[in-house]
Amino acid sequence: MAKTSSTAQVAPIRSTRAAEHISDRKWGKQVMKLGFCIIPSMLLQAQQRLGLSPTQLAVLLQLADFWWDNDRKPYPSKEALKERLGLSTRQIQRHIADLEQAGLVKRIERRAAHLGKISNEYDLSGLVERLKKIAPDVEKAKEIKRQATRRGGLANKKMEDI
Repeated sequence: MAKTSSTAQVAPIRSTRAAEHISDRKWGKQVMKLGFCIIPSMLLQAQQRLGLSPTQLAVLLQLADFWWDNDRKPYPSKEALKERLGLSTRQIQRHIADLEQAGLVKRIERRAAHLGKISNEYDLSGLVERLKKIAPDVEKAKEIKRQATRRGGLANKKMEDI
């Protein structure tokens, strides 16, 4: 078994308070106190590769805004999505059906004991898995772009190294 060095140093993790302070300075405290959600940049960068229209991306971003806990899938009502996006209920249904057909979202019907059908739950694991699958390609493309902008460009690299 390899022995770890006693001189290894651990980089300090920025405290949540420090991150909040940076966000407050960037966006404004009044804006940030109303909430935020975490979206991987890759979702935005890979919109074309995922075949997402601007409206489909907006629907996914709205679903993600309701996804607060890894173990609890989002379940916004179509009415809430309609209000946020300025689309009709039928348009919301069509876009979600398209996302489902693409394997990015899975609708899960929910029912309440005495109320009948309530808002659907949305499983975004298909989107997460697709992003994980294309991440190495996106990373490789970024590295090629970095190499191309360096002095000497790609001329100093063998293609199999890229």
